[in-house]
Amino acid sequence: MYTIKSAAREFIAHCKIEKNLSSKTIKAYQIDLRQLLEFLVKKKYSITISRITKIELRDFLESISTLKPKSVKRKIATIKALFNFLEFEDKITVNPLRKMRLRIKEDKRLPRVLNLKEVNAIFNRAYSRSLTETPNTFSHLESIRNIAVVELLFATGARVSEIANLTDSQVNLNSGEIKIKGKGNKERVIQICNHQTLSLLRRYQQLSGPARQRAGGFFLVNRFYSKLSDQSIRGIVKGLSANTGIQIKVTPHVFRHSFATLLLERDVDIKYIQSFLGHSSIATTQIYTHVNREKQKQILRLKHPRKDLNHSYPSEG
Repeated sequence: MYTIKSAAREFIAHCKIEKNLSSKTIKAYQIDLRQLLEFLVKKKYSITISRITKIELRDFLESISTLKPKSVKRKIATIKALFNFLEFEDKITVNPLRKMRLRIKEDKRLPRVLNLKEVNAIFNRAYSRSLTETPNTFSHLESIRNIAVVELLFATGARVSEIANLTDSQVNLNSGEIKIKGKGNKERVIQICNHQTLSLLRRYQQLSGPARQRAGGFFLVNRFYSKLSDQSIRGIVKGLSANTGIQIKVTPHVFRHSFATLLLERDVDIKYIQSFLGHSSIATTQIYTHVNREKQKQILRLKHPRKDLNHSYPSEG
C-alpha cells in the first residue's frame, strides 16, 4: 500500500537530492505534508495515495481557510508540488488537483521601511554599546559582531538566511566583495564601498578569528562557536531597535526593504536594485538586465545612504 507518508518521504528526498532546495523550504514542506496526513487520519479518510481525491483535498483546504492567505497559498503550493512529483514519477494515474480551481486572494501590503534617521538611531545604539564593553571579552566581541550584523544587512539588502549562512570564503574585505548565495543557490556579488563599514567588518574579522575557525568557517558566530542563526539575527535587530522611538516592528527584512527604498529614493535605477536584491522570478530575469560589476560598485559608492552615517570603530594604536 503506497501511502501519503511513503509518498512524502520520497518527495522530500527528491527535493533534497535532486532539486537541492534550502533547508527552510524542506522544513516547510515537511510541516505542510504532516498537517495533511494528520487531517486525513483525523477525518478517517484513506491515506492511500491512489484513493485521495479532490473531495478530501477540498475538505482539507476548507479546514485551513481561517489561516492567513499567505499560509494557505504555501500549503497549496506544497500539495501541488507533491502530486506533480507523483504524476511525473508515474505513482498516480490521475492528479486530483488537475480539476481544482484554486485562487487565494492575498492582501497586498506595502513593505515596512526605515527612514535614514531611524537607521541612524539603530546604528547609534549598536556602536555606543560596543564602547561600554570590556576589551578582550566575549561580550566585547559580541557587541562588535552585532554591529557587523546591522552593517551587513544595510550594506547588502540581503535576506536574513543569506547573512546567517555567510562563510569566510564569501567575504573578501580587501576587495569589499560579498558573495551571497540566494534562493536556489544562485550566487550574486554585492560590493561594499563604504570605508567605515569595511573598517568595522575587518575589526570583527580580526577579533573573531579563533571563534570562526571553531564554527567551521561561518562568518557570524555565537558564544557556543556555532554559526549565528536566523532567529538570533532577528533577536539582535529587535534588541538594537528597542526604545529608539521607531514605531514599526524592525526585522532583518525591514532592513532589506529599507536598502531598496532608500536607494530608489536616490534615483538608482530599479533594474539595479532588483539585481542587488537577488530576485529570481521569471519576470525579473526577463525584464532586468545583468548589472555590470563596475557599475554596481559605482552606484553603491556614490548612492548608498551609509555614507551619510558617521560611525566607525576607533582604530587601535
